[in-house]
Amino acid sequence: MTTFWSWYVTLLTSATLVALTVLIFATRKGQRQESTEETVGHAFDGIEEYDNPLPKWWFMLFVGTLIFAVGYLVLYPGMGNWKGIFPGYGEVTEGKAFADGQPGWTGVHQWEKEMDKADKQYGPLFQKYAAMPIEEVAKDEKALKMGGRLFASNCSVCHGSDAKGSYGFPNLTDADWRWGGEPETIKTTILGGRHGIMPAWGEVIGEQGVRDVAAFVRVTLDGRDLPKDSNANPEAGKAIFAANCVACHGPEGKGTPAMGAPNLTHPGAFIYGSTFAQLQQTIRYGRQGTMPAQEEHLGNDKVHLLAAYVYSLSHKNAAETESK
Repeated sequence: MTTFWSWYVTLLTSATLVALTVLIFATRKGQRQESTEETVGHAFDGIEEYDNPLPKWWFMLFVGTLIFAVGYLVLYPGMGNWKGIFPGYGEVTEGKAFADGQPGWTGVHQWEKEMDKADKQYGPLFQKYAAMPIEEVAKDEKALKMGGRLFASNCSVCHGSDAKGSYGFPNLTDADWRWGGEPETIKTTILGGRHGIMPAWGEVIGEQGVRDVAAFVRVTLDGRDLPKDSNANPEAGKAIFAANCVACHGPEGKGTPAMGAPNLTHPGAFIYGSTFAQLQQTIRYGRQGTMPAQEEHLGNDKVHLLAAYVYSLSHKNAAETESK
């Protein structure tokens, strides 16, 4: 913050503490010292209040909060640009400065110290698994427990705690992979993220074209019937599909992993829904999905472990058979 606002906050906070101190002692000074049977002169629903002094322990509690406040503001930030003098917050570890180059306690500095401590404790274990092939890591029970915790902390908000996805987010436990389900491909996806784009075709092929293509996908590729009032022609949709959609989804609709185009012959392709209306919505307006990159956040070693866990979700049966 600027110098002006730093001084503003500092003076306002200091003045508040001084005013509270004066108020507490001033009211204490005007009180009688002994107990009495006299009342303050008013009653509420027949209940009267004795004119007795504030209990000493209560008064000392107020004083204690003021002392605590002063101590806190000396140790921690709270007075403008003052960083506090909390011991041990001059650097993360000996000789290693905080990321922002500033001393003193902050929430970010606290996180950096805890992460540095955790890296020293668990780093060698992550490095051990990072040196192993993902397929081998996926067979290690301890590694999978660690990967599961990483998944719960970083991935479950989108893919669900059971990794079976939700609206707009793919199921990671089946065999359908937009960008490929090979171990290294999964790791690449987690490291660098993905951005899948389904263009909007409504203005290109028109409303009837949208209905026809949705009908072709639903009937021919997905193998389901159309609603009775669909007013769509799957054969006409096939021609439109061949002219506009095969570049991504392929002539048989089985997708192109290099482009993130899903296999339209599998149920797992339809993360935005597969009803006739939902298919039209996707074709008409398009879709955009982003898988955020985790390399900067987690680092290579943790991503390697996470990739092994994700790989194990769709290869669990194979791993169990091999272990038997």
